Amino acid sequence: MTAERHVDAVVIGAGTAGLTAGALLAEGGARVVVVAKGVGSTHLAPGTVDVLGYDPDRVEAPGAALAGFVAAHPEHPYARLGPDAVEPALEWFRAKVQAGPQPGYAYVGDLARNHMLPTAAGALRPSALVPETMAPGDAAADTSPVCVAGMRVLRDFHPELCAANLTAAGIPARAVELEVDMGRADANALGLARRLDDPSFRAAFAGQLGSKLRGGERVALPAMLGLRDPHRVWTELQERLDTPVFEIPTLPPSVPGMRLSDVLRAALRAAGGRLVLGSEVVGGERDGARVSAVRVHASGHDVLYHARWFVLAAGGLNSGSIELGSDWVVRETALGLPVHGAPGPGEPRFLPDVFAEQPLSRVGIAVDAGLRAEGTENVLVAGASLPGAVPWKEGSGEGIALTSAHRAAAAVLAAERIEATA
Repeated sequence: MTAERHVDAVVIGAGTAGLTAGALLAEGGARVVVVAKGVGSTHLAPGTVDVLGYDPDRVEAPGAALAGFVAAHPEHPYARLGPDAVEPALEWFRAKVQAGPQPGYAYVGDLARNHMLPTAAGALRPSALVPETMAPGDAAADTSPVCVAGMRVLRDFHPELCAANLTAAGIPARAVELEVDMGRADANALGLARRLDDPSFRAAFAGQLGSKLRGGERVALPAMLGLRDPHRVWTELQERLDTPVFEIPTLPPSVPGMRLSDVLRAALRAAGGRLVLGSEVVGGERDGARVSAVRVHASGHDVLYHARWFVLAAGGLNSGSIELGSDWVVRETALGLPVHGAPGPGEPRFLPDVFAEQPLSRVGIAVDAGLRAEGTENVLVAGASLPGAVPWKEGSGEGIALTSAHRAAAAVLAAERIEATA
């Protein structure tokens, strides 16, 4: 027997776009449930909010560059959303971080300029809005010497490589290695972040690190400065070491990305929304152009969620929300919606140059100017499910996610108000 639930809106996907849309809908008074197979892209991403990093060269001021970018890319999500829609979405996000579950934690920056943050390999990457714990690493504001500290137990962060590439980029850097007892043979940044939430471990860690520093050096660490209380961990380390400290994103699981997810989940819960993970949308029921329900498979049984509105924010090809079948046809997997941007019959799907823009790069769900899925009256699309962008190449992913989620939620709430007063 299939269980049934009735809500005002169902959001599919628990990444930045899905959680944002769910929180905004709940804040607007809608009964909303967010359903997703897994935790979304947040746990894989660096935790920064990239608005526009490349066009195609590095962008210094994303706010100033957006209008020209939109004019040159009329099918891009930013063209549908409008450049002026980005800043309000960033402001909402900043406020949610401030009110979030990590006391004192904040994001800094705006559209006026991009921060230039080191990656784990020592390359510099532009981002508009960044965690405070990464801000002292901004090479656009500070090129003073850096001590890159690694841990022997952390096998996916190589401080010598990072330091060498920072030095080549004009930032004097050297590497040191710390001995950290994790009580296990292998470790990752998440395990270290949990240990650093412990004051006694933090004090011992600061003592060992301080003995290796030279005067005038900033400290770069893998992104591990606490999971539950990053502001306290970060500020206390800086006070103990008497020098700026900053995080560098590492391989997943991403600690800053998990913090970001926790912020958005808290916003959803605070507004009365519900999150159901481990739930895969396996189909929908339609009444003409309206989707009336989605069928969700979870824990060995199906649940039918009936709603007036649906927001699809389940990602694109990378997440499996859109797939290329063995018949070479590109499909949206949850509701069978039409896609846009796929190569036509006989056209190549892939190019031999792995760094070239692939023919499938900009594929997404076909939408109208209001982000409504083609052929539907009540399905809105947000985030990486939208066509027309190459977020990894543009440095635009979280900016698109936040802004499109705002637009989708606003469209639903506006339609609900009109219906309520009709």
